[in-house]
Amino acid sequence: MLRKKPRTRSTLAEKPDLFEELPDDLVVFVLGKLSASASHPSDLVSILVTCKRLNRLGAHPLVLSKAGPKALAIKAKNWSESGHRFLKRCVDAGNVEASYTLGMIRFYCLQNRGSGASLMAKAAIKSHAQALYSLAVIQFNGSGGSKSDKNLRAGVALCGRAAFLGHVDALRELGHCLQDGYGARQNITQGRRLLVQANARELASVLRSRSSPTWHRSYPCVSGSGCGLLSDFGCDVPAREVHPVNRFLKEWFVSGRGELGQELRMCSHSGCGRPETRPHEFRRCSVCGTVNYCSRGCQALDWKVRHKAECVPMERWLEDDGGDGDGVVEGMVEEI
Repeated sequence: MLRKKPRTRSTLAEKPDLFEELPDDLVVFVLGKLSASASHPSDLVSILVTCKRLNRLGAHPLVLSKAGPKALAIKAKNWSESGHRFLKRCVDAGNVEASYTLGMIRFYCLQNRGSGASLMAKAAIKSHAQALYSLAVIQFNGSGGSKSDKNLRAGVALCGRAAFLGHVDALRELGHCLQDGYGARQNITQGRRLLVQANARELASVLRSRSSPTWHRSYPCVSGSGCGLLSDFGCDVPAREVHPVNRFLKEWFVSGRGELGQELRMCSHSGCGRPETRPHEFRRCSVCGTVNYCSRGCQALDWKVRHKAECVPMERWLEDDGGDGDGVVEGMVEEI
């Protein structure tokens, strides 16, 4: 019986490195797939620190151009100049998601509104639905300027383009605009039809996200974790995932890193996180006056999943405090 010759260091050294034999374009292709599907920035970083070759090829424009939202999901507490440079390199590589993310951060967090709006517009031109909707909110509120800087018709047009691309919040906002005659000729029937479509798309996205959805009767979800539409019918299902940049905005200002004045507020919808850019920019609930919203869409969503169970008329609070209430202003949301 022949005995297998044991391996020595010399024989192991002679064995070729198969990874080094791979051509660069194939490695770049694999890294691009990883960058697009990464669920966390560390998924990409852990590969880049493996060896010099991966570090060099990981900075290839093709890899950076394909980085997805989760690969770019930098936490607010970890924000640094190196993170800023990384996003800028992705933007220079043609990454549309990076243009939107860095645009939002510059506009709201770094107070560089001209550059931020320009980056969001760059993403919007390439049919980025989130960027189109964010620009619509800026047009509706006149963000970064005075109330006279509002352009309601431009906001409606941007919402229409985002809705056409499947953005549910934009479709809902467009429905409210048509129903109220806000920035467009009033058409109550068409507005209600768009609101129904928004709810239908919301339902379809929930069903797609659950392979075997369980339907059970319960009280409407009031914790803010349920789907806006289905909670109206007593069904508790997971809410849509918040976009990473909206989570970044909320973390940034909650942590106190933003330089907002005492009179500036944040949108009360948990999935938004936008701060005001000037005092009294956002609408407030005219019943309780304790919550503020950057858009009618955010107000409608927050009302369904949370605020409906918490809203108490201001005069009720004044009566409890022994004050003199002036009455409740009619309507759910008013503009200040």
